[in-house]
Amino acid sequence: MKTKSADILVKNGIVLTLDENTTEISNGAVALSQDTITAIGPAIDFSDWSASRIIDANGGIIMPGLINSHTHASMTCFRGLADDLQLMAWLNDHIFPAEAKLDDYKVYAGALLACAEMIMSGTTCFCDMYLFEDAVARAAKDAGVRAVVGEVLYDFDSPNYGAIEKGFEYTQRLIDTWKDDPLVTIAVEPHSTYLCKPELLKKAFSLTQSYGLPLVTHVAESKSEVEQIKARYGRTPVEHLADIEVLAPNVLACHCVELTPNDISLLQRFDVKVAHNAESNMKLASGVAPIPALLNAGICVGLGTDGCASNNDLDLFLEMDTVAKLHKAKTLDPTAMDARTVLKMATIQSARALGLDHIIGSLEVGKKADLIIIDTNKPHLTPMYNPVSHLVYAAMGSDVTTTVINGRVVMEDRELKSLDLKKVMDEVNKIADEIREE
Repeated sequence: MKTKSADILVKNGIVLTLDENTTEISNGAVALSQDTITAIGPAIDFSDWSASRIIDANGGIIMPGLINSHTHASMTCFRGLADDLQLMAWLNDHIFPAEAKLDDYKVYAGALLACAEMIMSGTTCFCDMYLFEDAVARAAKDAGVRAVVGEVLYDFDSPNYGAIEKGFEYTQRLIDTWKDDPLVTIAVEPHSTYLCKPELLKKAFSLTQSYGLPLVTHVAESKSEVEQIKARYGRTPVEHLADIEVLAPNVLACHCVELTPNDISLLQRFDVKVAHNAESNMKLASGVAPIPALLNAGICVGLGTDGCASNNDLDLFLEMDTVAKLHKAKTLDPTAMDARTVLKMATIQSARALGLDHIIGSLEVGKKADLIIIDTNKPHLTPMYNPVSHLVYAAMGSDVTTTVINGRVVMEDRELKSLDLKKVMDEVNKIADEIREE
């Protein structure tokens, strides 16, 4: 009988697959060959396997990598720059002026730092909207992180491409450059209904239909935004998008804080996906998105952190804890947003929101080899009656010991393998010094 083999065998841990049945294997193993998961099962089934590399989970949790459905990764450069402000003042008075001085180098450096932070806190894929997005794509590729990236498009001139016509040309170049890349997927990303005319939104949507890409946009993030769109068009942002026929299953609506019952009905009807960013919405006092109502309507909701200037971290474990508790407090219902629901929002539901659930988001044979290992031998994780509960309510990003993306070990025993962490941090600190001087 021929010996079964794998490139990497991850063993001796609790395997949480997050598959359709939320299969859990108390002492399991996962076999990886090249960039693909080739076998999953009880450890005893792998006793006769050979592997080029064996990773011992030491009794910890083996699970899919987390997926951040909404980021502005390079805003790591602005972490803590303009805290304790309302959304519009934060954007117009601080963030947009700072972003006007960005360039390809700064965005690349900031994105590398974001990738380091995400790898070290268990995120294996992120969806990004920002400027100079080719730099973000390159950073993700260099760091070995899976990414969905798109250049932000808006009515006024961009520090990157200038006039909007050039913005669409830049987006087309992204599509052409990164076509069929194993790690990078391109999205088309008009900023919002309040910064994008209907013609821009419709053109962006048409481009996604031509190439089968996601459309990512901010929707109903605050009351002031909704009031502005109502005054301009006589409709809510969601109703406006429906009216101009820019709602579809490939649309990812980020935030969705201020929604009416009709808005929720429209999102459900068009199978629009939602990215929930609780901590950013809390910090900017934008409000609390009606996530339980969205879930009850069968709407796919993924989890995101937003950017470091409004969060101020990219740790999805902390985000999960906040999300679960926030909605319990908001609804006065301790059963709202149970741990399993929230964990799936950070994995398979975020994958579905990005149109990637066929390749990532759960540990299943044939899917891409994206997984993480959690060290549960910690005081704050002892004892452990329920692994899923622990991941949402007790674990932190710093508990992640190993991160594997597309079959490549990018962190092992808390040591980054794909990046020089000191060099990455030094580069961003130099940028911060420039920002202070300016």
